Amino acid sequence: MKKYIVETYYTCTFKTVHTLENLDDAELSKIDQRNDGEVEVIDVKLNNRKTKKIGGKKDEKIENIKLSKGLPKNIPNPLKNIKDDKKEPAINLKNKGNARFKMPDRRKGYIQKAQIGDHKVYLHTGEYDDGKIGEIFIDTNKEGELVKAMMNNFAIAISLGLQYGVPLEEYVDAFIDTKFEPSGNVIGNDRILSASSILDYVFRELAISYLGKEELAHTPSIASTKNITTSEGDDKFLKIVKNITSKGFVRSNYEEKLVDLSDVRINLKTKN
Repeated sequence: MKKYIVETYYTCTFKTVHTLENLDDAELSKIDQRNDGEVEVIDVKLNNRKTKKIGGKKDEKIENIKLSKGLPKNIPNPLKNIKDDKKEPAINLKNKGNARFKMPDRRKGYIQKAQIGDHKVYLHTGEYDDGKIGEIFIDTNKEGELVKAMMNNFAIAISLGLQYGVPLEEYVDAFIDTKFEPSGNVIGNDRILSASSILDYVFRELAISYLGKEELAHTPSIASTKNITTSEGDDKFLKIVKNITSKGFVRSNYEEKLVDLSDVRINLKTKN
């Protein structure tokens, strides 16, 4: 809303009444000099031709000076407040808060296959070099074009949020215990036995694997070494590493990619 100062001109019609003792030329010549007449206003009209709006910078300064001098100290100057408000910088909503931390071109992760009801769900994860999750992909065996597109774009949205710094805990709190079909018993996952929906299963699995939230698991964590099948020449440390590391990610170069620190001794004594 714009505010203007209006300079207004009025045309006033009035008459002056004098009392004359003698009606002659001498008395009439003295009428202009007499001050004892009574003034009566006949009509007042707004002069539209001369009335104008004062909105320029020069007029604003003049009026501000006049009001500042005329107003008492305890009364704030409205024009000054308006001027001060204009000086306040506008908030830039387009500023980017955080930068995107893109995933490395070659990344590690895992694929978890499970079955919820009659639907098979494949969860793919991608990790940064430090082990933090940065992306997910969700595939199911029974899905139409609409459901497939929705699941793919949902996974992309979650991945972008993770890469821009959204904590995984926020997604877990938002999607845990969501209920829709398919739901029921979970087959193929050793830590989750049932789920109320695909999203409940996915984020329950991510919370257990990446956040260590054991309270969301249905079975206790038991370390298993029965699947270790390596050559007899490998030591115990390398056997464990081969069991938990992606062979394709390291391209079978376990010795070059990993360093055994079991025999390293670190002196933590401080100098006196």
